[in-house]
Amino acid sequence: MESRSPAQIRVAVVDDHRIVLDGVTAHIRFRHPDIEVAITETTWVGLLAHPLFPVDVVVLDLGLGDDLPVETKLRILATVGVKTVVMSRHADAFSVQSAMRAGALAFVPKSDDAGELVRAIRAAAAGHRYRAHSVALTEIDAVSSSTPGLGRQELRAIMLYSTGRSVKEVAAEMETTDETVKSYLKRARRKYRAVGIDLGTRVLLRRHAAREGWIGPE
Repeated sequence: MESRSPAQIRVAVVDDHRIVLDGVTAHIRFRHPDIEVAITETTWVGLLAHPLFPVDVVVLDLGLGDDLPVETKLRILATVGVKTVVMSRHADAFSVQSAMRAGALAFVPKSDDAGELVRAIRAAAAGHRYRAHSVALTEIDAVSSSTPGLGRQELRAIMLYSTGRSVKEVAAEMETTDETVKSYLKRARRKYRAVGIDLGTRVLLRRHAAREGWIGPE
């Protein structure tokens, strides 16, 4: 059996959509011989139970749909010496910053091309932090100092809502109720309106979010 090159990066890709796994794997195997896709799994448990785990880099879907917080997953991976690239359909400031602060070395939106993911894998394998150019660049702490008196939960709710998430999705991410999120949004919009900024519709909110860097460029 032919052994792999010592310089080859061993990668696991974890996503609950098989078509994503197949697409990423095909791109890497045919175009990037320095990277070996050793594991493809649709669940977190499947990754940990795989006989080839641990690997050098795990490409982890932020929204696997299980009940385990991404912070816990990242901590486990770091404990066994695995670098992590997070990929997600959301590229808002909260998603990016939360993942990076929890230990991910790289973040790539699923809307980006596969080349961006490959660059992120190589950077992570080398121990470097990498954030795709398309993601929101605004730091959460910087945002909080530039908003019109919003509490942190109000700010978080309106930032998450600006990404296109539903009230129910925002509530799930904030671990609260739909009614509480609606209250946060109402108060946030009222405070913005008091300083002459109308965020009363999803269109106006998204435009503001793009200008502020809460989400990637339109």
